[in-house]
Amino acid sequence: MIKVRTATPADLPSMMRIASHAVTAAQWTTQQYEQVFSADRAVWVIEEDSRVMGFLVGRPIAGEWEIENIAISGPGRRRGLGSHLLGEFLHHVRSSGGREVSLEVRESNHAARALYEKWAFIDAGRRKSYYKDPSEDALILKFYFSPGEEIG
Repeated sequence: MIKVRTATPADLPSMMRIASHAVTAAQWTTQQYEQVFSADRAVWVIEEDSRVMGFLVGRPIAGEWEIENIAISGPGRRRGLGSHLLGEFLHHVRSSGGREVSLEVRESNHAARALYEKWAFIDAGRRKSYYKDPSEDALILKFYFSPGEEIG
């Protein structure tokens, strides 16, 4: 059974393990992960059979939301879990009055780019040499809600 729920501090070890094996996820420190629960952020996990398979961290900024980190575990990839999690996030943003969502993605991360394209994110710019190890440009992608649009 697949379930998306609000993350708790007890999920941190699973979130950090998943991120450590996802080369395209932001590699935050333990302190940075702990801070997501004390800040104005939305943190969700997606579970399959009560096992955390992925997570998403987003934050609101003046009516816009930013996806700060998203990762799906190896066994959960290419099975729709990332799309399911992103869909739940977009629904939350829309329900809370958000007007748009932005994120940065490695130019070479074709799987993530395909996911965001599926959800109608569009190119909105580029940050030169944004990523390190290896150095790579970030593409800035944005999703805009249409008035009265339903997500799902």
